[in-house]
Amino acid sequence: MNEGTFWQLIEDCRPTGQDPDSEQLAATLTKRLAQSPVCVVTGFAEQLSWALYRLDRRELGQDLSGDAFLYTRCAVVAAGREVFEGVLQDPETFAPFATDLIWAESLLYTPDHAYERITGEEWDRNTRYSYESYSNTDGWAA
Repeated sequence: MNEGTFWQLIEDCRPTGQDPDSEQLAATLTKRLAQSPVCVVTGFAEQLSWALYRLDRRELGQDLSGDAFLYTRCAVVAAGREVFEGVLQDPETFAPFATDLIWAESLLYTPDHAYERITGEEWDRNTRYSYESYSNTDGWAA
């Protein structure tokens, strides 16, 4: 899955109304991915990890715990490509996510749930980039 397809899928699955914690988005994405070949699910996981890795930067997360920073980065991704790119260009636009503790933890598990629906097995996921907080050493360099 390429980056454009990833962001289009996020956009296509985002609900039109309020979605605190992005539960509806995660459910819709899981359903959609579960109707796809496994390679689409793994591609989605790679793109999600890459997006979260790119947001893993000192200027965004220095005042947040590891989990809070991860779930807040998920919320930025759940908000769509425009918001994501805006945060990369202007870290100040991340502040409302961090201040208001806007989280989207459920987005993290979307590929795992879809994989399990397709295969009937749990997925021991390994992606090229780690989505865990503080794993982007370049983003945290002084």
